[in-house]
Amino acid sequence: MSDRHIRRSGDEYRDAFLELLPQGQAWPKHTIDSVLWQVCDGLCHYWGTVDGRAADLLERESDPRVTMELLPDWERNWGMPDPCYAEPQTIGERQRALVQRMTLWGAQSRQFYIDFAAQLGYGITISEFRTFECGLDRCGDSRVYGDGSNPMFHDNFVRGYLPVYNPNGERIADGELSEWPNYGLGPPENRYYWTVHVHTTSLVWFRVGAGGGQAGVDPHLRIRRAEDLECVLERWKPGHTQIIWDYSGLQPSDPMAGTP
Repeated sequence: MSDRHIRRSGDEYRDAFLELLPQGQAWPKHTIDSVLWQVCDGLCHYWGTVDGRAADLLERESDPRVTMELLPDWERNWGMPDPCYAEPQTIGERQRALVQRMTLWGAQSRQFYIDFAAQLGYGITISEFRTFECGLDRCGDSRVYGDGSNPMFHDNFVRGYLPVYNPNGERIADGELSEWPNYGLGPPENRYYWTVHVHTTSLVWFRVGAGGGQAGVDPHLRIRRAEDLECVLERWKPGHTQIIWDYSGLQPSDPMAGTP
């Protein structure tokens, strides 16, 4: 919940100031037509404006989720904008990126990268690889069919029971044939590669109001590749690994997804 500030109007500041003046006929502070009252009214209304602006700063600009005037200051203090986001961003995108930077814990799991991509507007899955190992694998077709359990595990994988995925990096469905548990004879470096399958594009629609676009700057619709996602994941991936980017199953995302 946002902070709330007790706002004082210019009239309240005027009345408080008039009460501080001396008493007597020479100080006609309760007569609206008097010069003294009108001077105090004009001077004190300014402080009502100052009070309102202070309340705006306390209620809105102190919250990184909705800040607008102090957004550049927030970004500067958190080392933003991120160099991976080369394309112009809307106010809403900058606010989300700021909150994401402030709340990011970091990880190197499959789900962490998938969830982070979803925050940027991309739907992805991940495939990992390993080589054939004697004593763990067998010759022939060692793929399996899904049995309806979620998640399904297979004991032919390294280190006991690991989830079974299809070639697209998704959990195997009932009756679906899994990916190969290993990728044949090859160098051990195969295990240091992983594929990011990008399934949905990031569609940025023009929005009005707080967090929306800027007239004359932002187009009605911006369709992006995942350059920003590629940049961030290449920076965050384990240093000994390499990412293979797969756009073969790319589909437009739902144009109404995320619409308030």
